[in-house]
Amino acid sequence: MLIDTHNHIYSEKFDEDRDKVIQRALDSGVGEFYLPAIDSTYTERMLDVEQKYPEIMHLMMGLHPTSVTENYLEELEKVKTWLDRRSFAAVGEIGIDLYWDKTFLNQQQEAFSIQIDWAKEKKLPIVIHTRNSFLETFEVLENKNSADLFGIFHCFTGTIEDAKRAIDLGFALGIGGVVTFKNGKIDKFLDEIDLEHIVLETDAPYLAPVPYRGKRNEPAYIPLVVEKLSSIYQVSPKEIEEITTQNAKRIFK
Repeated sequence: MLIDTHNHIYSEKFDEDRDKVIQRALDSGVGEFYLPAIDSTYTERMLDVEQKYPEIMHLMMGLHPTSVTENYLEELEKVKTWLDRRSFAAVGEIGIDLYWDKTFLNQQQEAFSIQIDWAKEKKLPIVIHTRNSFLETFEVLENKNSADLFGIFHCFTGTIEDAKRAIDLGFALGIGGVVTFKNGKIDKFLDEIDLEHIVLETDAPYLAPVPYRGKRNEPAYIPLVVEKLSSIYQVSPKEIEEITTQNAKRIFK
């Protein structure tokens, strides 16, 4: 069984054919789906998908860094209310994004730090979004470093040095469609990272792998990522599947 550790199947991009997309994923061998939160405007959508597919959809709760704006404290209150109300698979996706806007960097750092504390309190993994912000992300993580800090660097696009730094802090690397891109770069050094530190993801509907790059991504494309990893590591697709599935199960317990 394959596990998609990160996708937004509740997105509006799937409103026309969500059930068919999920069925295609199941047919391709994907048996479990982990859904990261964005902000309170998407919570009901996530809950609806979970209610329809309770055995295979696993929800996270958190405030996405690009949703950290003037009302971030209000949004954080909603995150905490949900975390106290019921169980979640992880706190995520959280982190720092300086690609779109640097206006709220301080607030992003604060929100990231607060949510890490909540994850520790709940004994949950965190799922990190970092874009154009590895230095700032590591600064927060290293300040919070402890045995109960663990999780996934979602959509890892850093250097080999960033990868080793993340692993040293107790994190796995989420690998998806980017590994198939000619300019993705991570395929050049990934074989230096032990497979026990790798999990699979799509980030659907974003970052579709080759040959679907630029189109809507979906969980059924996970085997394309497996195929690329099989080539990089020079092991069978079955071995990639088995190891990454066990890694995901270990992280999400």
